[in-house]
Amino acid sequence: MQELNYEAVVIGAGIAGLSTALRLSELKIRTAVLEKGVDDGYPCNTRIAGGAFHVAHRDVDDPPEVILEAINQRTRGTANPELVQALAGDIHGATAWLKAKGVRFIKVGHEIFRKHSLAPPINLNQSKYWEGRGGDVLIRTLTAELIRNGGEVLLGTRANTLVMDADRCIGVDVLRQGTPLRVHAGAVVICDGGFQANPELVARYITGSPKKIRQRNSGSGTGDGLQMAMQAGAQVVGMNRFYGHILAREAMGNDALSPFPIADFLCGAGIVVDASCRRIADEGRGGVYLVNAIAGQDDPLGTVAIFNEAVWTGPGREFISPANPQLPQKGATVYTASTVSELAEKLDLDPQHLEKTVSDYNDAVEQGKTESLAPPRTSDRLKPYSLRQGPYFAVRLCAGMTYTMGGLAIDGKSRVMDADDRPIPGLYAAGCAAGGLEGGEHVAYLGGLTRSTVTALRAADHIAAWQRSPDGHPQ
Repeated sequence: MQELNYEAVVIGAGIAGLSTALRLSELKIRTAVLEKGVDDGYPCNTRIAGGAFHVAHRDVDDPPEVILEAINQRTRGTANPELVQALAGDIHGATAWLKAKGVRFIKVGHEIFRKHSLAPPINLNQSKYWEGRGGDVLIRTLTAELIRNGGEVLLGTRANTLVMDADRCIGVDVLRQGTPLRVHAGAVVICDGGFQANPELVARYITGSPKKIRQRNSGSGTGDGLQMAMQAGAQVVGMNRFYGHILAREAMGNDALSPFPIADFLCGAGIVVDASCRRIADEGRGGVYLVNAIAGQDDPLGTVAIFNEAVWTGPGREFISPANPQLPQKGATVYTASTVSELAEKLDLDPQHLEKTVSDYNDAVEQGKTESLAPPRTSDRLKPYSLRQGPYFAVRLCAGMTYTMGGLAIDGKSRVMDADDRPIPGLYAAGCAAGGLEGGEHVAYLGGLTRSTVTALRAADHIAAWQRSPDGHPQ
């Protein structure tokens, strides 16, 4: 078997992998990135991302204590405290580091969390809305900087198995353009994203009906690094949650309806019911929470958003790709009726059951008692709209999955942990291959691009300190 030798090897060439490798190359650590994509336009989630740099919808330039409070509000104690502190404390400097490498940002819209969006911004008026923009430019910028610093990107190279010496990771076996190859390294960093595009893993951890979930991602996140590390004894955390958005059911067969427009704002202002006309979850927790609830149904394609004209012409027009008018324009069916009973008949739902659900909901909203509903409906994040006044609208829904939130357990230095909470020497993970920050009972979403950058730079800094330390034990 042919062999190569590096001081560090990174698996995956998205924002996490390239940031890790570029930082290592700056620190004079001879590094290669292994990317299974075969050309320089390889698919990855970073390339097609919306591009907003935020933490829990706070701007990256906000004071660390403000960001920390936002993280704690979202996670409610479910996240790893070391990683929470790292994300809140490091994100300003991590973003500044990206800027110094040539990554450009721009303010998009009026929301706080869009003050730092990758430039140029995505263009949703074209089918390849990401091409030559945002994440695509970031990938090309970081790759060019890495090569200038002496790093390498080995395209067409898919990692298969970690090479272990007792409990230490010393390299990785790969297939490069079909040829077996062993890559020796003092450190291996897994940065190949989540497992969203692996139906077997999605079925094991997230939903029993993976074929009823719309993949709104690049298709490259197959969990290769995750599975290799698990075989080497790595611990995993938070595997049952994912980041995504609510789409129209027709998105299952109509590419024009994915990844945008999303139905999150319709659902967050109205109600989401199942085939029995019961509400399935707290709509006030927002789209990421609701999309996980939809995916967790016995039939993930059996839910419906119910709302009225006030929602359709209000929240329905929010976001960069508004549901109103884009859902019907792109081929989704938007049902309309003058009464709830008539709407139920059009949806093949029980009119009396739907009327009861809507009536109970309206009473709770108008009396300010939505938390007494079953399930409770919170109102601190999203305003509940009374649906007393018609006309009424409905959209059949499906869950759109972008990336999985769980992954390999890591510490604050991005070292992968074993089942006994001990670091596996030589093995690191960053980005969406790592868990411990997002997800949990409350399905906390913090920001995939930002957590990827922070965990990547932490991995690189620790590897450099470890390899330079005379005794192999950096502080």
